Formats: sequence, C-alpha cells, structure tokens
Amino acid sequence: MKLTTPSSSFRRRAGFTLLEMVIVLGIIAMILGGAIYSMKKIGNSAKLSQVESDFKSFESALAMYKLNGGTFPVSQQGLKALVEKPSSTPVPRRWVQIMPKIPLDPWGVPYGYRFPGKKIASEFEIYSSGPDGQENTPDDLSSQDE
Repeated sequence: MKLTTPSSSFRRRAGFTLLEMVIVLGIIAMILGGAIYSMKKIGNSAKLSQVESDFKSFESALAMYKLNGGTFPVSQQGLKALVEKPSSTPVPRRWVQIMPKIPLDPWGVPYGYRFPGKKIASEFEIYSSGPDGQENTPDDLSSQDE
C-alpha cells in the first residue's frame, strides 16, 4: 500500500493568476504609453523637415517663374501665380503653369508668400504659421530664417 501525503495529492495548476495578468498588462500599457509619447516628438521633427522640403520646392518653382516671367510674383498674386496666370500687374511676359496645385503645410494651413520679404526685401519669403496655425507667433517658419 502506498501512502500519500497531503502535499502530494494536490497538484499545482499551470497558468497565471488574475493578479499576475493585471500586473503584466499594466507594464505593457506603460511601455506603449512611453513609446507613443516618444513617437510624437519624431512626428514633429518630420513635419519640420516637410516644411523645409516644401520651401525648396517653392524656391525652384519661383525661380522658374522668374525665368519665364521676368520677376517674382508680388504678394497680392501669391503662390497662386504658380498655378493660374495672374491677371493683376505685373503680368508675366511668358507664363506657364509650374505646379498643378499649391500644397498645404503639414498642419493643413496654406503657405504664405511675400515679395518683398520681411527680413530680406530683395527676396521672396515663403512662410508657415506653424503648429498653432497663427501668424506672428514664435513657432512660425520662414524661408528667410536659414
């Protein structure tokens, strides 16, 4: 006859307790929260890079406009002059459509244009009102800020 002890008759069940699962899920949630917060900073950096890239594209398009038209568009004509022939003076000598449409900045707001520029009057200025969407605030971005 085989004797059994009380401890050998109870088998330990395999698996996790509810408390262990809650703790693991809490740790996973904290890690994901930290990752999402870090990704937000990367997203802002990408938006700033997009603005710089758009400034370069506009600079090339405006150089082509000046080559064809003899001068840059004035502030009243704006970037729209790259898409539609201006009807106000100065009307370019030879006009060709340079861009199919004017892109919005990464925050969904149209880019602004000035000629003459605020800082360098002899050059055009392209600007974005930045993340807050309001002009003349510290987060504004300008092609003349380089």
